[in-house]
Amino acid sequence: MEESIQPYGLVLKSNLAIREFLEMVVSFANTDSSEILSSAGKYVSSDEVPYTAIRDIWFQIEPSRRPKFSRLLAGASFVLPSPKPREKSKELKDRLERLQEMADRKEYDALVRDVSLKKEDRQYFSSFKDQLGYGLHVIVIMFVGYLVGYLSFRALFGHNPIMNAAGGICGLVSAMLLETVLFIIRSSSYQMSPASTTL
Repeated sequence: MEESIQPYGLVLKSNLAIREFLEMVVSFANTDSSEILSSAGKYVSSDEVPYTAIRDIWFQIEPSRRPKFSRLLAGASFVLPSPKPREKSKELKDRLERLQEMADRKEYDALVRDVSLKKEDRQYFSSFKDQLGYGLHVIVIMFVGYLVGYLSFRALFGHNPIMNAAGGICGLVSAMLLETVLFIIRSSSYQMSPASTTL
């Protein structure tokens, strides 16, 4: 089973000079060779070679057989390991979730506020129109009541200003009482209608 190589320390990308050097070392290494020279075979077919392994193997070779160290490393590039993705801490995740919830709640509140404001505006104008119509209705009823009372007493008592005015006042009061009774009936029927729809 082939042994897996785990580069350590500074790692170089294997180039032609390094590969030829390792192949040369493997070719004349024998069983009596040191462990460092024997390890050269591990890196012959590898694309990445630790700098310390190249250095130790180079020092074990006789100066007459080894190339210059600067020539050996010429053109070799470093292999930089990609950093592991930084994991967010639990506290940071919780904080981000809370901030997201706050942002969603603010957006929802703003949306609901716009809808409620429009609804309140519609209710305000609707109630204003109802109140204005009810006020005009009361004025008309009071005027009609006064006029009916005034004409009735004039027909009974002739051109008597006091009696005619008293008749107008009686008609006005009667119209007010009638309008009050109608208002009570209308209010009670309005309050009962929502209760009947919910049943």
